[in-house]
Amino acid sequence: MLPTHRKPTLPGKILLEEFLEPLGISQSAFAAHLGGSWTQPKLSAIIHGKRSITEQIALDFSDALGMSPEFWLGLQSDVHLWEASQNRTKISRIRLPLTGRRTAKNHKTISI
Repeated sequence: MLPTHRKPTLPGKILLEEFLEPLGISQSAFAAHLGGSWTQPKLSAIIHGKRSITEQIALDFSDALGMSPEFWLGLQSDVHLWEASQNRTKISRIRLPLTGRRTAKNHKTISI
């Protein structure tokens, strides 16, 4: 469930505060552990919300930390949905009939 009164916690903040700091691992050391294209500036951009968690990043974090890739992608998705909800006009809900079974064939087509 998305919080409505505040922006969800950034995945990078969770990475820093719930994993790296308690484990005593610096950003540079974690980037080195991840290897490949990982650098401290890339990791710092994620921690400060300047870079999003992609599928590849989620897989890398999952391998290194044991949390599922879906955990990391879910955190990022929550942030993206909250940001999108802040700058849109809400669309009114279509009212469905309250009697009988609710199936698509029982409803009239809406013309726009």
